[in-house]
Amino acid sequence: MATMNWQQLLSPLRFGEPQGKLALDLGRSPFHKDYDRIIFSSAFRRLDRKTQVHPLSENDHVHSRLTHSLEVGCVGRSLGTRVGEALQSQLPEDIRAADVGALVQAACLAHDIGNPPYGHTGEDAIRHWFQDPENAHFLCGLNEAEKNDLQTFEGNAQGFRIVTQVEYHRFQGGMRLTYGTLGAFLKYPWTSDYVARGTRKKFGCYQTELPILREVADTLGLLPDGDNAWCRHPLVYLLEAADDICYGLIDLEDGIEMGLLRYQEVEDLLRPLLADDWQQSCIDLDQADNDRRRLQMLRGQVMEAMVTAVSQAFVQQQAALLSGTLNGDLVDYCDGPVAAVVNAAKELARKRIFKDVRKLSVEIGSYSTLGILLEAFLTAVRERVEKGQATFRNQRVLELMGKSAPQADWSLYQAYMRAIDYISGMTDNYAADLARQFSGYQPPQLS
Repeated sequence: MATMNWQQLLSPLRFGEPQGKLALDLGRSPFHKDYDRIIFSSAFRRLDRKTQVHPLSENDHVHSRLTHSLEVGCVGRSLGTRVGEALQSQLPEDIRAADVGALVQAACLAHDIGNPPYGHTGEDAIRHWFQDPENAHFLCGLNEAEKNDLQTFEGNAQGFRIVTQVEYHRFQGGMRLTYGTLGAFLKYPWTSDYVARGTRKKFGCYQTELPILREVADTLGLLPDGDNAWCRHPLVYLLEAADDICYGLIDLEDGIEMGLLRYQEVEDLLRPLLADDWQQSCIDLDQADNDRRRLQMLRGQVMEAMVTAVSQAFVQQQAALLSGTLNGDLVDYCDGPVAAVVNAAKELARKRIFKDVRKLSVEIGSYSTLGILLEAFLTAVRERVEKGQATFRNQRVLELMGKSAPQADWSLYQAYMRAIDYISGMTDNYAADLARQFSGYQPPQLS
């Protein structure tokens, strides 16, 4: 049976830089540098104003996409370090457990970097707009693969485009991250064709980045899994587990902050994870002087239990991970009640948090917001490509894009992707304000 190997999977070489070039910094491994490049990027900074669960929330304690990503990175670092310690004898000679932790942390930090305004609702709004028969004329001139990219718009694929193309060295390697980090970041290393055919739910690479995906897969030794598809990097499973852990706990914490859940029902849900040490846990929890602090202490204890269980499951399932044959998520293979608690937390969030009236009303409005922006920008870039110039109005729209505006000799697909880059990179607030301006300027109200 074919298998992947850690020597290739943990490659410290950088995409976009000459092969064989490996600059070493005192005190920083290549994977620590990846982390730094991501956290200092403008795309990462904008996550502070992008929806995690509750759009445009005025509650300072509720998570944004930025705080969520930082927390997932912390959990991912713990998971990677523990797995690295357990597998140290199998790792390349110059790779330490802390390096594996830094690699997973960097990938986790970037895992949502391609999310558009309004989070997953924003993703669906973009797909919906391209699938709407009234907008079918925008797809004329595109081949089927290019149409699939737009009609199944995916934040994960947009994220891969950002880190390999858009940020820093624009279209010359992007962030120039290591192949190892790019592999751990690629949750869905295949193209949109599989989503269009209904065989997979998500994808991780547009046609524009397919040559890059092939290069990453070849460098890391990812196993082929169909045309333009490869098996996942084993460390992707740690990224997903870190995301699940944070989603499961943080959604509930935000639900309490928003008054949608009661503290006691969340404690009752999480308690099975601490059953063996519940008496000692209560001694610590009872020192908290309010429910918020009690929840913070409970969350820390629960995360510790989950990290231990997930890292153990990874080591136990290493053979299946390296052969690309593991089915499902790593959480499903954890001993004890971990999978049951995570699934119960997700179900509680779906029933009680995701259906909050204010959240739903803002999300419904996001379809109109993004529709206005897509109509304006795609009309302008299409005119530039088809006619070589733009009307006065559309020229103003293109000027908003600055140097990202397409040139007249570009293909229509290339031009559309630049417009998608610009729109999906917007924060919730900026998208709403710009759409309002496009609908007709409204001067600020005087008090």
